[in-house]
Amino acid sequence: MNKLDVLTIGAATRDVFIQSARFQKRDDPSAPAGFDACFPMGAKIDLDHVLFNTGGGATNGAVTFARLGLKTACVARMGDDPGGHEILTRLNKDRIDISHIQVDKTLGTGYSIILLAGSGHRTILVYRGASQFIKAQEIKWDKMKPQWIYLTSVAGNVALLKNIFEHAAKKKIHVAWNPGNKELELGFKKLLPWLLQCDLLFLNREEAAALTETAPRNLEAMTNHLGTLPRQALIITDGAHGAYLHARGTNWFTPTRKLKAVNTTGAGDAFGSAFTAAAIKTGNLDTAMRAGMLNSQSVIMHMGAKTGILESFPTAAQLKRITVKEI
Repeated sequence: MNKLDVLTIGAATRDVFIQSARFQKRDDPSAPAGFDACFPMGAKIDLDHVLFNTGGGATNGAVTFARLGLKTACVARMGDDPGGHEILTRLNKDRIDISHIQVDKTLGTGYSIILLAGSGHRTILVYRGASQFIKAQEIKWDKMKPQWIYLTSVAGNVALLKNIFEHAAKKKIHVAWNPGNKELELGFKKLLPWLLQCDLLFLNREEAAALTETAPRNLEAMTNHLGTLPRQALIITDGAHGAYLHARGTNWFTPTRKLKAVNTTGAGDAFGSAFTAAAIKTGNLDTAMRAGMLNSQSVIMHMGAKTGILESFPTAAQLKRITVKEI
C-alpha cells in the first residue's frame, strides 16, 4: 500500500490564457469585479499574450504539496488526448503519483479559456469534459493510504462526495475541503454532515455568503454560522483584501501585500493548498496563513495557475514578510 501525505481530488484541465489590453472595460455593478471586459463580435482583436498551461484544483494543489515537500498523489479524470497527456507530463515533472488518474475513453479533457484584461482580472470560459465525471468506483482506496485528502470541486457529484467522506471517516483521514459552486448549490443542510467532518474548510467571501444566505459584507454572521463546523479551522479568502481565519473561538486576518496582479487565476488553489501543506508540516495555523498568502501572491504575479507556485517551503525570512493579526 502506497503511503501518502496528501491525496488531491478534483478537476484537471488544459488552460489557455489570452491577454489583451484591447478588451473594452464597461462598469457593471452586478459583475464580480464591478466591470465587464467586452469585445465586438465580428471583429479581429490583437492579443498581447497567449500562454498554454494546465489547471484544475486537483492538479494545482498537487503541485503545491509536492513542491513544499509532501508525498502527493492526484485523483482526477481526463480524456485520452493531447490535453490529458500534457497534464500527466506536468504532474510527472513534479514527482506526483499519477497512478490514480482516471482516463475517459469518451469525453475529452476539460479545457478553460481565460480572458485576461490589462488589470489582471479575468473571465473563464469552461468546458468541463471528463473532469466532472470522476468515478467513485475507480478510486483505488486499497492501493493507497493518505494522511490527508485535499478535496476541491467535483461538479456536485453527491455519490463521489459520499464515497470520499465515508472512506475518510473509516480510515481516520484528515480532510481539507475547498468546495466548488456545484457543491455549494446543494445547500447547507445537505452539506452539513461533510462540513462537520472537515479539518480545514476553505471558502471565498462570496461562497461563504451564499452558503449561509448572508450578505457578503456581513463577515461576522458568516463566521458565527460556519466557524465551529470544521475540526481545526475555517478560512475565508477575500481576494485582494486578504484572508480570514477562525479557529478555537478566535479570528485572525492576513492582508495582502500591495502587488500588481498579472492574473488571479489559481490564487485560491494556491492559498488553500499551501495553507494545508504548512498546517501538515508545522501544525501552526499562523505559519499556515503566511505560507498560503506567499503562495497565492506568487501565483498572481505570473501567467498561469501553476507558473508562480513556490518551488520549496518558504524560509523563516519569507514567512516574516506576511502579517497575521488577531481581530
